[in-house]
Amino acid sequence: MYFNSKGKEEVTYDAIVIGSGISGGWAAKELAEKGLSVLILERGGPVKHGDYPTAALDTWDVPNRGRLTEEEWKDYPKQRRTGYTVSQFTKHFWVKDTEHPYHETKPFDWIRGYHVGGRSLLWGRQSYRHSDIDFSANAREGVAVDWPIRYADVAPWYDYVEEYIGVSGENVGHPQTPDGKFMPKMPLNCVEDHMATQIGKKFNDRLMMPGRVAHITTPGGHNGRGTCQYRNRCIRGCPFGAYFSSNSSTIPAAEATGNLTIRTHSIAHSILYNDKTQKATGVQVIDTETKESHEFFSKIVFVNASALPTASILLNSKSERFPNGLGNDSGELGHNVMDHHFHIGARGQIDGFEDKYFKGRRPNGIFIPRFRNISKGSKMKDFQRGYGYQGGASRTSWYRPAEAKIGKALKEELIQPGAWGMGLTGFGECLPYHDNKMVLRYDKLDKWGLPTIDLDVEWKENEMNMRKDMKSSAAEMLEAAGFKNINEYEDRSNPGNGIHEMGTARMGKDSKTSVLNKWNQVHTVKNVYVTDGACMTSAANQNPSLTYMALTARAANHAVSELKKLNL
Repeated sequence: MYFNSKGKEEVTYDAIVIGSGISGGWAAKELAEKGLSVLILERGGPVKHGDYPTAALDTWDVPNRGRLTEEEWKDYPKQRRTGYTVSQFTKHFWVKDTEHPYHETKPFDWIRGYHVGGRSLLWGRQSYRHSDIDFSANAREGVAVDWPIRYADVAPWYDYVEEYIGVSGENVGHPQTPDGKFMPKMPLNCVEDHMATQIGKKFNDRLMMPGRVAHITTPGGHNGRGTCQYRNRCIRGCPFGAYFSSNSSTIPAAEATGNLTIRTHSIAHSILYNDKTQKATGVQVIDTETKESHEFFSKIVFVNASALPTASILLNSKSERFPNGLGNDSGELGHNVMDHHFHIGARGQIDGFEDKYFKGRRPNGIFIPRFRNISKGSKMKDFQRGYGYQGGASRTSWYRPAEAKIGKALKEELIQPGAWGMGLTGFGECLPYHDNKMVLRYDKLDKWGLPTIDLDVEWKENEMNMRKDMKSSAAEMLEAAGFKNINEYEDRSNPGNGIHEMGTARMGKDSKTSVLNKWNQVHTVKNVYVTDGACMTSAANQNPSLTYMALTARAANHAVSELKKLNL
């Protein structure tokens, strides 16, 4: 059935991209710049670069110093438990749990932003390459299925993406964290520099370096984007365009070609499929404002809605050929959900450096790459894979405790900075388990009549054993560097809390065990590509967004090449 009132030709494009976040923005840019007419379908509302209403506000400019009222918190019961505090500064970019329900067989903290740009406006911007250790891990250990690609397949696309988005960092020759095309690094402060030196001296298998972060640190180039102002208000949106987002970078580039159309308030219901041609023909959407259904048509479809919604769209795309979801011959669609487990590590204080402080609010910290299960000498008995650390050092400020002082003495103490402290937070890899999954609940529909998602995901023995080592190793390094009053800590970290959902439509070599091939095409529907977190075959322990972008650029190049050859 054809739902549109316009003629079919008016709603036909060369390519449809579902989602406008980090990978969707890249898909639109690459396809539009290669001459294709592109339609982005975004379920949320419009946000143009610069539409960041709280970017210049101070704490006293908003109610309750930024805190939500108890009445407001009623709309965010699940996000409230995460530790990522929805605030007066950011609430317009986070969805309300009450308006976008999901279900949990086991606790899962799903953190979402529905608008043009998606979570590219909200991400932490840490940008690391996966290495061959990561791409070969499953095959080497007999876990799940093998990646159909290796580092060499993605390396030139990492180069391409890094140079375009602007990543500040330092090349250190570390095999687990491959070097890249970096802008000048954001330097370590004095205590972090001390810590890095001590780790280098006392551990032959570890190093500490500045975080590699998608912020422009030198003026010029990058399509007019500005340099980082060290305000550390990134989560509100950057009016300078200094950090990478779809809004400041890839979407304007796609728009500049004249080949891009963006349709907001458009939830992708399903992908249309022709049983005779064995190809997708377009996408059916539901308008979130009118609840009307519409169809849009294209030669290729890129699904970039983020891992869980992408799997939801594919599962809901049923036909005679695919009764269990588009491309789901393997039965793996919706399975192998992964995230990174964290909220664990250690903190400590250090004497000295009282005559030193730091300038600005650097939106970055330190990074310690993985050092476990790399070689025979680093093999751990209790767990596979490994973890890295992020964190940083700073001086405590005026809100610290001041013992037994009042009046003038209290004021004099609090106008001086306190002691230096440092924290290390571990980020650990989760293995791809088939029974970590999401399913669609057709008995629980949302207000648009779509099935809701039920998540059944947990950390298993491997992750729990890894966490013990993550905590003790953090304390070990702080102690070796001369820190005192060291406290190990472990806070609740449900799956989803890392905001790195992955794996629901994994890549692989065989359609019997995976959903996508080495080019991110659905094995059995070649004109459908999936390049967001859903495609990941294993998680590694690094932040994954850079890999999504590189895989997207690579897949878009392949799609255009195949179109020209009339293979799609």
